[in-house]
Amino acid sequence: MESTKLHFSSALTGVGWQSDVCVEIDPSGTIANVSANTQDGHHINGIAIPAMANVHSHAHQRLMAGLAEVAGPGADSFWTWREAMYGFALQLGPEDLEAVAAQLYIEMLKSGFSAVGEFQYLHHQPDGIPYENPAEMSLRCIAAAESAGIGITILPSLYSFGGFGGQDSTPAQRRFVNTPDNYLKIHEVLRKTCEQPMRFLGISPHSLRAVTLPVLNHVLQGIDPLSVVHIHVAEQVKEVADCLAWSDRCPVEYLLENLDISSRWCLIHATHMTDAETLALAATGAVAGLCPTTEANLGDGIFPASRFLAAGGSIAIGSDSQITVSPAEDLRMLEYSQRLRDLTRNALAGGPGRSTGRTLFDKALKGGAQALGQPIGAIEKGYRADIAVLDGDHPSLIGRVGDNVLDSWIFSGGNACVKDMIVGGRHVIKDRHHAHEETLTHAFRQTVKRLT
Repeated sequence: MESTKLHFSSALTGVGWQSDVCVEIDPSGTIANVSANTQDGHHINGIAIPAMANVHSHAHQRLMAGLAEVAGPGADSFWTWREAMYGFALQLGPEDLEAVAAQLYIEMLKSGFSAVGEFQYLHHQPDGIPYENPAEMSLRCIAAAESAGIGITILPSLYSFGGFGGQDSTPAQRRFVNTPDNYLKIHEVLRKTCEQPMRFLGISPHSLRAVTLPVLNHVLQGIDPLSVVHIHVAEQVKEVADCLAWSDRCPVEYLLENLDISSRWCLIHATHMTDAETLALAATGAVAGLCPTTEANLGDGIFPASRFLAAGGSIAIGSDSQITVSPAEDLRMLEYSQRLRDLTRNALAGGPGRSTGRTLFDKALKGGAQALGQPIGAIEKGYRADIAVLDGDHPSLIGRVGDNVLDSWIFSGGNACVKDMIVGGRHVIKDRHHAHEETLTHAFRQTVKRLT
């Protein structure tokens, strides 16, 4: 890629909102310079903002989005949904996963996400036998990201047990389960594959239900000590109760007592925390990876965002089950959940006169970049050139300037406002269209017809 200069009439840069902004991008896709009050560069019509990180994705669940909305014979919950999800997960082959993931990643780009953390746990064949290449399914997600043009942090999931304290896994979990040493073989294949731009590697111990401390410590000792670590925790009331019965500790409390939780960690959901856990987690510098639309869809509960952010906690967002793929909708749902619980408005604005949209956007940008270990989250020198372009002519944005743009995008216009996406300096979405969209959507359509 050659060096290029892009001009935007308005952009949210590292120093705030500026007019007539030129973004210079070097051949590696990194921002070399940002200047304002200039007409220099190729003009792109729209409002430039930093693109968002999606820190938590299970790509295979895109296949079943919307297909678990029929009431069962008894009380429905996360746990009944999980059984339905297992049924879909047992069907996908490598080509299927790649087709589903590529379609999903295009949808992410069109919504304003430029990077994804893929929490990937379909390691083996449907009968549980490992593939010839043990990292086959994770490699398919990387290939899908390459086809779509999205940055990826691949997070192969460490899954060894079926319940707290090393309980046996179930037959429905046979595609997920690895010994620590077999898991490290997967990780080593991926480490070599990720030695190039736009690909990053971390790990994801699935949950305290699926790993024990000896297993997790064995794996942590075998990887780069700077790698990001993502883990599901405290998503469900039953999970908290089971953890208490097993350890006499709540899940987040148990993690904090037994592991060095630091800024390299991302705790996914962390929905059900005590006040003490909330304050303690905020103090570690770890990111709470929130998936508000999935958490609402599954009936998980409401994250204590008001207390967590007031204590200086870091947050990021993810699309998780793919019931919705939209940074705007997830940020909106995060704010609305606090309003509904506390009977208030602008719950997370952070103080009088502050824009709620801007506050949420800034925090999710920073936390998302940290959680994925990627150089993104700002239109500023030294960052990767990941830029979302909002359509200033969309009815929701007409006449909006400054932080009102973010408020109107997040709380009104949503995905329809996203016009273009630039990722690593490449213009991957132009006028709401991806260059390979027809081909990749066709492959997705054939997969859906065969498997649903």
